Amino acid sequence: MPVEALGDYDDGNVFARILRGDLPCKQVYADEWALAFHDIAPQAPVHVLVIPRGRWRSWADFSAGATDAEIGGYVRAVGHVARMLGLETPGYRLLANAGTEAGQEVPHLHVHLFGGKPLGPMLAG
Repeated sequence: MPVEALGDYDDGNVFARILRGDLPCKQVYADEWALAFHDIAPQAPVHVLVIPRGRWRSWADFSAGATDAEIGGYVRAVGHVARMLGLETPGYRLLANAGTEAGQEVPHLHVHLFGGKPLGPMLAG
C-alpha cells in the first residue's frame, strides 16, 4: 500500500527494523551512512536496495534536513554498491519512489538499484 512522502517517521517500518537488526537481510554493503541489501522480490537479475542509516522518510525530508555529510555519504554508498556489483560498464538504473502517486511502499528513503540485463523503457504504459 503506497505511503505519503512526508510526515512523521515510523520507527516500526521494515527498513528501520532491518537497521536495528530486528529483521534479517541479505546484506551487500554497509558503512556509517548506508546499508545495501538484496530486494526480497527482485525485478531484475540484480535488484538491491540502498537505504540511509538515518530516520529519513523520503527524498523530501532527506534533502531538506540531512547534513551535507549524510547526503554525501549516502550518494557515495549508492555509487560504491553499483561499482562493487560490476554494473558501471554494462549500466544500471536507480529508482526512488516518493509518495503515493509514485508507489512508495516503505516510509523510509530507499533507492532501488537494478541491473544485470537490458532494462527497457523508463516507464511502462
